[in-house]
Amino acid sequence: MKLLSGARLTGVVAFFGLATFLVGTVHGESVPSALFGDWSLDLSTGEPAWMRVEEQAGKPVVSLRIYVGSAGPYRDVEVIDGRVQFDIVKKSKGKRVSTTRVNVGLVNDELDGVMVRTHASHEPEHVTFTGTKISAMPADRPDLSQVRFGHPISLFNGKDMTNWTTHEPNKKNGWSVVDGVLQNNTPKTDFSATGDHANLKTEASFEDFWLHLEFLVGSQRNSGVYLRGMYEAQVVDRDSRMQGIQGVGAIFGEIPPSKNAGRAGGEWQTYDITLVDRHVTVVLNGEKVIDNQPISRPTAGAIHTNPDEPGPIYLQGDHTNVSYRNLYLAPVLQP
Repeated sequence: MKLLSGARLTGVVAFFGLATFLVGTVHGESVPSALFGDWSLDLSTGEPAWMRVEEQAGKPVVSLRIYVGSAGPYRDVEVIDGRVQFDIVKKSKGKRVSTTRVNVGLVNDELDGVMVRTHASHEPEHVTFTGTKISAMPADRPDLSQVRFGHPISLFNGKDMTNWTTHEPNKKNGWSVVDGVLQNNTPKTDFSATGDHANLKTEASFEDFWLHLEFLVGSQRNSGVYLRGMYEAQVVDRDSRMQGIQGVGAIFGEIPPSKNAGRAGGEWQTYDITLVDRHVTVVLNGEKVIDNQPISRPTAGAIHTNPDEPGPIYLQGDHTNVSYRNLYLAPVLQP
């Protein structure tokens, strides 16, 4: 995943993606109790989105992520007639570019929302949305010693792209198979958040699993592997300008690795990743760098936002060149 500073986003992503960091206040009414919690949103634009409504220090706080955008949280929250309202402000060079007014509530116990963006040089844009309530995070970490995994299946046959498909059919396809390696070739070299080449995903969807893969990325290049299309394991070299919570071994923007166990650009690296009950363990090049840590929300760039449903393995192709091989997945067996 790319650093978002300097990103050039288009369409819906443009007006949701660069919201400023805000903290909640409230005027008047209380937030309806049924609105609290996490929601997987269904936008009229088709953009993947996620929302969390919670209370901190007696005040409501709303987090909202649209695709690659910031999640907030947001403040200056008003509750009027049982509906939550707040503004997402986009700025450029210190000046306000647009304001998106978010209004969300419940109608007949169903989530009902609208976003209205105003911009000096355009007509107001309206986006409606509904949502599905996400179950609460498990109270305890899973005991991985008691988890049983099925026989590993091969996600990539080393010959062609059977069982894989591009996520954006209207974008350029840079993916191909060369000498048993799944390669993405694109002229892009910068760290912006999106590009004109297509991302790749498995046709199958998965619940919890152990995933093994090997990747090769050049120096100062970047890609990412999304677990269930939702949580990005960062793909960069050990000396990348992206370190820590944005570096190799990280669940991008959410969980930093305990150490940089990466290898130099141009060398093959190995991920062994376990995802069970919304907890992730990451072994990078044989070293455990994340140990059964909770991951409570989708990372930026997620195409799937409901952890209660299965999702694909998803590879970023709208970033820079990258290669993958030996992709295997062992599903968790239900007791």
